[in-house]
Amino acid sequence: MKRVLLVIAALLSLTVLLTACKKDGDTLSTTTSTATSAAAEPTATPEPTLPPYEANVLTGEPKGADYPEGQRITAVMVNNIVAARPQRGLSKADILFEIKVEGGITRFMPVYTDYKTIGEVGPIRSGRDQFFRLILPWQALYIHEGQSVVMQQYAIDYDYGKLNNNDGANGYRDYGRVNWAGQSYNAGTLRLEHTMYTNSDNIENYITSQNVDMSRTYNSTFFNFVDYRLGTTRDLSNSIDSAYSDKYGPIVSDGQYIEVEHSPSYKTRFIYDEATNQYKMQQNYSDGQWRDTVDEAADNKVLTFPNVIVLYTDIHTYPGHEAKDLQYAEYAWGGIGYYCYGGKCEKIYWQKGTPLETLRLYYLNEDGSCSDTPVEINTGKSYVAVTDVDFAGNFVHSTLESVNLSNATTQTYEKNYVEDDAKAGETLGSSTDDLTAAATGSGSAEG
Repeated sequence: MKRVLLVIAALLSLTVLLTACKKDGDTLSTTTSTATSAAAEPTATPEPTLPPYEANVLTGEPKGADYPEGQRITAVMVNNIVAARPQRGLSKADILFEIKVEGGITRFMPVYTDYKTIGEVGPIRSGRDQFFRLILPWQALYIHEGQSVVMQQYAIDYDYGKLNNNDGANGYRDYGRVNWAGQSYNAGTLRLEHTMYTNSDNIENYITSQNVDMSRTYNSTFFNFVDYRLGTTRDLSNSIDSAYSDKYGPIVSDGQYIEVEHSPSYKTRFIYDEATNQYKMQQNYSDGQWRDTVDEAADNKVLTFPNVIVLYTDIHTYPGHEAKDLQYAEYAWGGIGYYCYGGKCEKIYWQKGTPLETLRLYYLNEDGSCSDTPVEINTGKSYVAVTDVDFAGNFVHSTLESVNLSNATTQTYEKNYVEDDAKAGETLGSSTDDLTAAATGSGSAEG
C-alpha cells in the first residue's frame, strides 16, 4: 500500500511540475471542454495488489486445497545405519535432516507438513537431542522408538508431553523386510532394531487414542523463502553476495556436484540434474560404492531436492557420556554453511541460539562476516545436513566434469558403541542447561 501511495504521489507531483514549469511562449487552451481535458490527463495505473501470503510452512510453496491448516508438523527419527537401508517414507518428507550420532553413523529426521500423507515410514530409531532441538521451537509431533537420556531430559525440561512419542506411534515390526544386501531378521542376518515401522494410520490412532493436541498455528515459514506470489526463483549466480570473495575463494561458486563428509566413514553426495533442477541424493556403502538413496515404499523412488543446505558446527561427545558416545551439536554459536541450488553453492552464515530459537540463515558481508540480511531460500523441498566442522575442509562442490562418479570412496563402517536407551522417568540428575554449559567450549564452530 505504501508503495502504491508513493507511485500516486509521484505522478501527482509530476503533473504539478509540468504545469508550474511551463516555458514562455507555451499556450494553454482555455476553450477545451472539461470532459476533453479530463480525458487528456494521464491516468495512473495502480500497482497490482498481491493476495495474502499463504505458504506451506516447510516448503514456502502456496498452500493447496488439502493443506492441513492449523495442524502441527510431524518429525520422525529414521535409521540410517547401512544395514537399515533402503528406508521407507523419505520421499514424502518436506525437509530431510541428516546429522551425525554415536559411532560415526548418521540418522535421518524427515519432517512432514501433514502426517496423513506420510504413508509408511521407517525403520524407526531412537530420538536424539541434536534433532529435537531443531524442531522444538515449532512444537512438532516427534516420533521415535527409544531415546537417549539427554533427549529424555530435554522432553522433561521443556514439558513436551505426548508430543514426544517414544514407541514409533504404535509402531510395528516387519520381520521379513530384506535390506539392500539381502539380509533379513527372519533369516537371522538382520538385527531387530532395523525392523520397526509406522504409518499414517498408526499415527492417527496414537493421536486419537492419546488425545494429542495437534492444533498449531504458524505465523512464519521454516526458512526465509522466496515469495511464491512473485513467480520468481533466486539465481545464486546473481546473488547479492555473488561478487564477494573470501580467503577461500568466491562466495558463490560451482555446485553441480556436492559431497558432504559426516565422519571418516559416512558420506552423502548430490548430483545436479539441470533438466529437472533437482539434486539426486546418493550415499556411500560398506563395500565402498555409492548408491542412490531411495524410498522403498514408493517403488524405490530416488530422493531428489531442489535445495541442499549444509551447516557446519562443533560436534563432539557429551562430557560424562563417552561410553555411549552421545554426540553434542553446538547450536548456540552459529557458524558457516552452504546453500546450494541450481548447480551453484553459496557460502552463508547460520544462527540458532537457545533451544527455543529457530534456525536462521544469513548472507555474508563483503568482508566474509555475517550480515543482517536473511538468505532467501527458493521454494520446494530441502535436504539439511548439520555436520562436524572438523570435516569442513573436505566439503566438495564443483562441476560434474571435474568428478569421476564411478570411483569408489571410503568404505563405510560403524564404530562399536552401546545404544543409549533411557528408561521411563530416567533423568540426568541435572538440567539440559547445565549439561550444555559443560559441553560448550570443547571446540569451535567457526573453523
